[in-house]
Amino acid sequence: MPICSHPFDDDKLHEECGVFGAIGIQDAANFVALGLHALQHRGQEAGGIVSYTQATGFNTVRRFGYVRDNFTSAKLMETLPGALAIGHVRYSTSGAKGAQIRDVQPLFAEFAMGGCAIAHNGNITNAHALRQELIERGSIFQSGSDTECMIHLMARSIQKNIPERMKDALRRVEGAFSVVAMTRSKLIGVRDPLGVRPLMLGRIGDGWILSSETCALDIIGAEFVREIEPGEMVICTESGVESSFPFDRRPSRFCIFEHVYFSRPDSIIGGQSVYETRRRIGIELAKEAPVEADLVCPIPDSGTPAAIGYSQESGIPFAMGIVRNQYMGRTFIEPTEQIRNMGVRLKLNVNRSMIAGKRVILVDDSVVRGTTSLKIREMVLDAGAAEVHFRIASPPTTWPCFYGVDTPEREKLIAATMSEDEICKYLGVNSLRFVSLDGLYRAAGEEKGRDTRSPQYCDACFSGDYPIRPSDRISAGFVTKAAE
Repeated sequence: MPICSHPFDDDKLHEECGVFGAIGIQDAANFVALGLHALQHRGQEAGGIVSYTQATGFNTVRRFGYVRDNFTSAKLMETLPGALAIGHVRYSTSGAKGAQIRDVQPLFAEFAMGGCAIAHNGNITNAHALRQELIERGSIFQSGSDTECMIHLMARSIQKNIPERMKDALRRVEGAFSVVAMTRSKLIGVRDPLGVRPLMLGRIGDGWILSSETCALDIIGAEFVREIEPGEMVICTESGVESSFPFDRRPSRFCIFEHVYFSRPDSIIGGQSVYETRRRIGIELAKEAPVEADLVCPIPDSGTPAAIGYSQESGIPFAMGIVRNQYMGRTFIEPTEQIRNMGVRLKLNVNRSMIAGKRVILVDDSVVRGTTSLKIREMVLDAGAAEVHFRIASPPTTWPCFYGVDTPEREKLIAATMSEDEICKYLGVNSLRFVSLDGLYRAAGEEKGRDTRSPQYCDACFSGDYPIRPSDRISAGFVTKAAE
């Protein structure tokens, strides 16, 4: 009986990973495990933790599956002693399914000046070219992870310490990356020059924390200090934090989809509440795409804040017309074809008494392939809805992401091959509207919308405007606006 991805999740975009590190805290690995649990939404396939003590050296545990299933055993956590540790949760790209345990991060290497463990959130867009170059020069790779390119580049550097070698390596790297690394005495954090992926600095007592999101600081009672800036490297020791900028300074192009879907709603990004940004997206939707209806219902859970905003702006009552089974994990065992065909119904169920006879506005965060939207429309109509109207809290996803998001090829993105009206007809709903790109920018705090001369975010999945050249994809023959 195979374990298969749930169809509801397969019709969503997925962040590929989250990172967390701690220094100056007794039993740091326990805090890292808690942090990774809070970041589980960023990656559910695997996780790993590396810790260090002078007595035992570097200690590593890497496992497939959820943090809660692997890093809650006291006996296992005793194998990760020390006041310094980093961790990683992983969701692999579609091209890396079936990865082996050696692909699970953090990765570890021993250099002349000592060991270093490294974990990374994002995607190196010239990893294939770098890998081929390094192999031709004698490097032997042990994994399929693009993170390993960083290790080999560090090994070939002539710099005298690990942070300087890391700077050398990252100057050769193209793409989006937020890196958390550790030596025997240092916790290191780095963001790429455009700051596409998030990285936060926190403090707990005399110790320091690095985390992909602020929600993971909250779970351990840490104080949020600030965001690591685009292009910044921080070196945390028990004595304090040193900052440097090893790359040329460039305008930030933070991933706007972090606001739409990836980040947890209780996180703070760019000084803004993610929840509040999503609520404002709903307000923009209600202004841009009003419709007469009886209920505004979110498609849980990520559509909820936008649905609340739509309801508040439109005056149409908010209702939980669709309920999510909180105990259905990302994967489940499908013993028969009959069970397999139940699809989305295993995760979502319609509140029939509320829906029957009503004109319903369904608010979702995005439409990728459209397969889940079809099934949800069918469920709502089966429950007796008089009308079904879709409102989508992001612009049409028309281009794949190359910066750390598992995205289907462009021809599989429904909005890349159909207009808004054609999608509406295909789904068989009374109306369908996406929030505009300008509306999304206004919700994210840009009052004038998207200034095409200097956009404040990476919005390539909506616009095709790739701020970082996807070199490997171009050399492989994939056509993008960046290549034209």
